[in-house]
Amino acid sequence: MKAPFSVAIQPKTPAEADKMRVAGRLAAEVLDFITPHVKPGVTTGQLDKLCHDYMVDVQKTIPAPLNYAPPGHRPYPKSICTSVNHQVCHGVPGDKVLKHGDIVNLDITVIKDGWHGDTSRMFCVGEPSIQAKRLCDVTYECMWKGIAQVRPGATLGDIGHAVQRHAEANGFTIVREFCGHGIGQRFHEEPQVVHYGRPGQGIRIEQGMIFTIEPMVNAGKRDIRMLGDGWTVVTADHSLSAQWEHTVLVTADGFEVLTVSPGMPAVPAFVKPANALAAAS
Repeated sequence: MKAPFSVAIQPKTPAEADKMRVAGRLAAEVLDFITPHVKPGVTTGQLDKLCHDYMVDVQKTIPAPLNYAPPGHRPYPKSICTSVNHQVCHGVPGDKVLKHGDIVNLDITVIKDGWHGDTSRMFCVGEPSIQAKRLCDVTYECMWKGIAQVRPGATLGDIGHAVQRHAEANGFTIVREFCGHGIGQRFHEEPQVVHYGRPGQGIRIEQGMIFTIEPMVNAGKRDIRMLGDGWTVVTADHSLSAQWEHTVLVTADGFEVLTVSPGMPAVPAFVKPANALAAAS
């Protein structure tokens, strides 16, 4: 979710990273829980209710989006975001019935003991079109292309360039108005992690930083517009859009993905084996 950012980047201590591991694992568990319910005939509102009850009653977590109100926005009315087909992000759950062939992003953020875990995943409802499946797959690869750049001494530009290059090489476009973000005791912290850029430019990455990488990739042009609800963002040309998101900790020699779960898709083969194993553990 787009929001104001704090001024300073604050690397996390080992103890704080442990708390973020718990929050990240719980957020990913919500996605695993909801997976069998994402099928033709379900409404996005029903998915929201199932996730809300699981977070509150089972996990004893707080749904971070519920009533979240950054400056200039009315409070967000639901516990998750459900962005269907040409919806880019922040889709508000409601009466929308998922049908065969739809694609939908479910964006989950939980708060556990004051710490935020943030992740999102694409789901295909029934059998998607060839274009829709390819868009979802390439966007997943884009996220991992960015994650694979993470290590102390690299720059945020390295991440953005890797994401942008892979998307555009496959004929897709990157949404530029929204970005990844630092996260911890606040939903949105510095740094802002854009998904385009040039190698070697931008803030230098340091051990202990925790941030999300969450590219939004369009099948058509990158232009977007906001709907009247003040939250839902859609592609201006009505083309399909996809997004994936992980929360990443910068380690001494690379990265650790904090939002892993047994039900997530396999880590792509191009990710270094050592990091792939760490990410999937």
